[in-house]
Amino acid sequence: FRQAFQRDSIADVEALRRLPALPDTRLEVTRIAENLRARPQDVLLGAAASETAVKKHPLGDARILLFATHGLVAGALHGSTEPGLVLSPPVQGTAQDDGLLTASEIGALRLDADLVILSACNTATSDGRPRSEGLSGLARAFLGAGARSVVATHWAIPSQPTVEITTRMIAARQADANQDWGRALQGAMLAMVDEVGGVENAHPANWGAFIAIGLDSRR
Repeated sequence: FRQAFQRDSIADVEALRRLPALPDTRLEVTRIAENLRARPQDVLLGAAASETAVKKHPLGDARILLFATHGLVAGALHGSTEPGLVLSPPVQGTAQDDGLLTASEIGALRLDADLVILSACNTATSDGRPRSEGLSGLARAFLGAGARSVVATHWAIPSQPTVEITTRMIAARQADANQDWGRALQGAMLAMVDEVGGVENAHPANWGAFIAIGLDSRR
């Protein structure tokens, strides 16, 4: 079997294009960017959110990184044996840019982030090897790249409730910098039960997938 985080093929860019659109992610990204007063050049949306653009961006300067997109488990896409985050695919895939930011490529990044939010499905899953543990895939890759904390998901997440979870978590931390990310996430979950959207959004399927892992970083 191959070792974890070893890229061995080019992903199917046509299959990536056929994935359903996620229109709520634009609202999610812009809300969080406004809350954090992010610079316009640090917000990559649509075609600008390519693998090439992400790799060229000065990610090491960022304290909070948000990826709002599709998350794929290992083997979900023909041409990839490891988990990855879907970015805007190029016309033709190459080893440098095929529209799938895999765990091996994430591990090669140089980060200095207090938090990476993986607002995508199944980002807390394993790296795909037999008997591998949960969190050994994308979450471990970001922690290995230098992130202090990661918010990831254990299963497929619904789009609109996810916007509420991530934006409320950021707002809670902004309002009280003394709380860690786990407590901020907990506050967002409680808001889903008590405040947002009534009984439907209160169901754990809408918020229970999220987990915060890593160090307590309050810079």
